[in-house]
Amino acid sequence: MSDKEGKGAVKDSRSQLTLGMDLFEDTLGRLREAFRSGRTRPAEFRAAQLRGLARFLQDNKKLLQEALVQDLRKSAFQSDFSEIILCQNEVELALKNLHSWMKDEPVAKNLITQLDSAFIRKEPFGLVLIIAPWNYPVNLTLVPLVGALAAGNCVMLKPSEISSGTEKVLAEVLPRYLDQSCFAVVLGGPEKMGKVLEHKFDYIFFTGSPRVGKIVMAAATKHLTPVTLELGGKNPCYVDDNCDPQTVANRVAMFRYFNAGQTCVAPDYVLCSPEMQARLVPALQSAITRFYGEDPRSSPDLGRVINEKHFQRLQGLLRCGRVAIGGQSEESERYIAPTVLVDVQETEPVMQEEIFGPILPIVNVRSLDEAIDFINRREKPLALYAFSKSSQVVNQVLDRTSSGGFGGNQGFLYLTLSSMPLGGVGHSGMGRYHGKFSFDTFSHHRACLLSCPGLEKLQEVHYPPYVDWKKRLIGWAVGHHSCTLL
Repeated sequence: MSDKEGKGAVKDSRSQLTLGMDLFEDTLGRLREAFRSGRTRPAEFRAAQLRGLARFLQDNKKLLQEALVQDLRKSAFQSDFSEIILCQNEVELALKNLHSWMKDEPVAKNLITQLDSAFIRKEPFGLVLIIAPWNYPVNLTLVPLVGALAAGNCVMLKPSEISSGTEKVLAEVLPRYLDQSCFAVVLGGPEKMGKVLEHKFDYIFFTGSPRVGKIVMAAATKHLTPVTLELGGKNPCYVDDNCDPQTVANRVAMFRYFNAGQTCVAPDYVLCSPEMQARLVPALQSAITRFYGEDPRSSPDLGRVINEKHFQRLQGLLRCGRVAIGGQSEESERYIAPTVLVDVQETEPVMQEEIFGPILPIVNVRSLDEAIDFINRREKPLALYAFSKSSQVVNQVLDRTSSGGFGGNQGFLYLTLSSMPLGGVGHSGMGRYHGKFSFDTFSHHRACLLSCPGLEKLQEVHYPPYVDWKKRLIGWAVGHHSCTLL
């Protein structure tokens, strides 16, 4: 694909903002026609698309790093570690395993179907819409794209307009690396997306807030379109009395303040006893100082709040409870210091909404049972964390709660494993992705049974009238399974 062709596609994408929906509908028609032609189905085409995505990540690493500095003031290391490398790993994994993932999956048969061929075929849904968020605008945009391309779909990609620097790179550069008859970028804010969602897609993948997730799901329901919703929630972090407070503080601070707390799986609040709080707060202060220095504002490893609107929202949350650590802010930089709040009540705003910022409230509980009851009274979170030297305590939290993911004495490092799914449950979302889970999410699993056109005498047992011997034979045959895979 030439640069000239890529730039033309970008011009078309951006012109949608001013020329209305006519051009958008033309783009939809083009993508649908490309899918109907069967162009995206061969493994060779899918692999070529994935290799194009790999080249995009390699050729434009510096450009992406600069965009992430502009949007979130992410350091080059954070951009690599949490965005670019994870995307490259997903592409590499998909390319390595594409042929095996695409293979028909044989299944066990009963005696009636013993002479037939029974298998599951993974086929693409068709035209997929991916709506991405702003907090990890490379990772959370391109990792789903890997799965959609590997599964053989045509894709309309909607990066977040809030992370405008990254959006610009994805709109102006990415199309040059992909087949533009099968891929398009759509731009715009909530009003534009409302109109986009009025159209029928074959699958919608959305990452964002539960509030917007409900809007997406309602729009999809009108067309009976299947969806994956990767939402957020308030992720609990239980800290047992039987802990080394400094170890806990190191790990909690690392994962709470990474990306300035703007991570959907970050620990959102701590549950612990008053005694543990007294030990944990100075340990958190020590960890914050070691990580970000005496003046965190000057640290290259502490990002910034995405925009003015979210800065003001977080300023309001700082008035909850009592500030034990941090609390400083600078509006001109959208800077909020790593902050710990104590004396927090469950009814306060900081405990009613996902924080999505560098603020960590501590809520006191008297026991493990009370902590578990506190967690289970609320909506199921996207992630849940438990810290204890006792494996029995960690396993009790795991066994007696429900969440999208779980970390025992660890933060969200499980997201670096393509072998594990990311996905919510209940209010925190539905569906899952990463690695093969992404391929499966964007594939329709089609049940297939192929029979011989002859051997009619063997088929007659299925036909009426159902005399007693037929009933007994059919009942026996259906009830006896064979492990033979043909």
